[in-house]
Amino acid sequence: MIDQSATAERESHSGGSAVPAAIPRIALVGVHGFGERHLANLARLEAAGTLELVAVADPNPPAPGRLAESVAVFGDLAQLLAGDPGVDVVILATPIQTHAPLALAALAAGKDVYVEKPPVASLGQFRDVLAAADAAGRLVQVGFQSLGSHALPAIRTLVESGGIGDVLGLSATGQWVRNRAYFKRSRWAGKRSLDGIDVVDGVATNALAHAVATGLHLAGAHTMADVESVETDLYRAHDTESDDTSIIRVRTTGGSTLLCGLTLCAPEQQRPSVTVHGTRGEITLFYTEDEVVISTPDGERRETFGRTDLLENLLDARSSGAPLLCALPDTGAFTTVLEAIRTAPAPQPIDPGHITWEGEGDDAHPVVQDIAAVIARAVKAQATFAELGVPWARKLAPVRTLTLDGKAVAEYQDGSRIRAVSSPRPYLHPVRTLAGTIVTDHQPLDHVWHLGAGVALQDVDGTNFWGGRTYTREAGQYVWRPDHGSITPADTQVEDTAAQTGGAAGRLRETLSWNGPDGVPVLHEDRTWEWSGVGSTAWRLSLDFALSPAGDRPVSLGSPGSNGRFEGGYGGFFWRLPACADATVWTPLGAGEPEVHGSVTPWLAWAGTFDGGSATLVFVAAGGSTDPWFVRVDGYPGVGQSLAWDSPVIAEPGAPVQRSITVFVADGILGTTDIEALINQQGNRS
Repeated sequence: MIDQSATAERESHSGGSAVPAAIPRIALVGVHGFGERHLANLARLEAAGTLELVAVADPNPPAPGRLAESVAVFGDLAQLLAGDPGVDVVILATPIQTHAPLALAALAAGKDVYVEKPPVASLGQFRDVLAAADAAGRLVQVGFQSLGSHALPAIRTLVESGGIGDVLGLSATGQWVRNRAYFKRSRWAGKRSLDGIDVVDGVATNALAHAVATGLHLAGAHTMADVESVETDLYRAHDTESDDTSIIRVRTTGGSTLLCGLTLCAPEQQRPSVTVHGTRGEITLFYTEDEVVISTPDGERRETFGRTDLLENLLDARSSGAPLLCALPDTGAFTTVLEAIRTAPAPQPIDPGHITWEGEGDDAHPVVQDIAAVIARAVKAQATFAELGVPWARKLAPVRTLTLDGKAVAEYQDGSRIRAVSSPRPYLHPVRTLAGTIVTDHQPLDHVWHLGAGVALQDVDGTNFWGGRTYTREAGQYVWRPDHGSITPADTQVEDTAAQTGGAAGRLRETLSWNGPDGVPVLHEDRTWEWSGVGSTAWRLSLDFALSPAGDRPVSLGSPGSNGRFEGGYGGFFWRLPACADATVWTPLGAGEPEVHGSVTPWLAWAGTFDGGSATLVFVAAGGSTDPWFVRVDGYPGVGQSLAWDSPVIAEPGAPVQRSITVFVADGILGTTDIEALINQQGNRS
């Protein structure tokens, strides 16, 4: 949940300097790049009588006439400190790798410090500077300017009041454009290290570091102790060492998850933002403008807030003991993220086939294919690029692979990487034709809780094992509830049955536990997948499952349909298809979604063109089955066999609810005659 108060560690580092007797005297180290902005801000504050700029240091001195004649100019901080111009505060606007050594030198000289982000280049340096500040009794402010936004306390207040319901998670997104010239501006740009010294430049640690820092702040993660784990998924389209397209997932000790989706390879520059996602809406902060957008079922409203300048805040802390808005200890969480990136494997280059270069020469910039949609999907699913199976991302090894004659036809996932509110569970994805066309999807943007081919139910004695919102009769609509369960494997056995069948075949037997939100088992399931070759262009996949109460009481198995949603009886076996052009769905009795949805027929076929080729899926019901087909074509592509169409089914102790289905996966477009011949040739399992 979002933090509502500063920790004791924050308070112990927010003051401590003696009250100055005169206008504070400021030195700026680094006058170019972002240092230009500091010069402008210093001129504003000096005109207001707030401070006096007395010295600058830079190996490349400012242009003549840029500074008042009273400002002393030095080549570096060491010369400045040796010259002793009577400085109270040192501002460091220098390359990342110089932040820690310069801060240590300034603190040793008894100066308060304002250091630009990121404050240091490693967790070891962070501890060194923190210890030096404690020993010297000096203040260190870090230049995450967005943390001075008055929007932040307003957002915390709104969340605390329940304005968007319960918090589901947070996201930080940034889609910027950076060309080749951006990485030629200095020796350290785009480097993970330089001459053996850590730099850790990158999209999350420098260019869009404010998105990460602001997201951490709203997630209640300030100090190192506030971070439970950091996962990184780092890529690059530029010819650099550092990452330019990345997912960072942070889990806090307070129970929040922050998913950062960041790129410097967008088609056009977008405003970066941080969003708090709730069960009744969401709050988005566009932090560069301090604009807040609140979206709930009651509508949308916008408000723009003011901001406290962090240098002014530092000066106020020196004079009055006011807390720093971005004290060094409060960047411990951010530095933990930086350390995870620093120690992660080098970013993986994105395959050039998924990159388009726009512009010429140094103005050229890469655009990663569909990056906006990919980041949107990652944010909604709280998943990494690799977990989503993005084509250019790292390949995650499946738990098991289903093969026929050495060819992978399906991959078994155990669901352990799925977010809690998507009801984690085992599933098959990707499922492929023999020619390699993928015919399943998982975690699609429209329903991120749809997971390939498997078994799921939305209402098992009040527990949601489907994912997403729950349809209730009382509400008459879908609502978020803390009712999500998970299905976990208890025992798995894989058999090669080729010897028994005389051909390529296999079997996967599972014992599964359906656990409620409290982890207590509700159901036990025995599940068997069987697969075998049919010919050169088709193969057969069969599923049998039996659901038994985990205790000695009956368990109700229901659906939105059994809870009052008209023709919404999905649940049981479900197959989510990927995008499909020219989709056709039919049964022996009719064609098209209106005709086949809710029908009871021996088989149902789906044919169309997928990414990779045309394919036909034939879903064959068990003999005597009366379960209706659940079919979606227009809204999204999916096929299921409804276990509880309009009334619940009861699993009794000693009398499990059993279901079976067979799917033929074929390359090309089959007709009805082909399908019936295929079914008759293979036989119908009953």
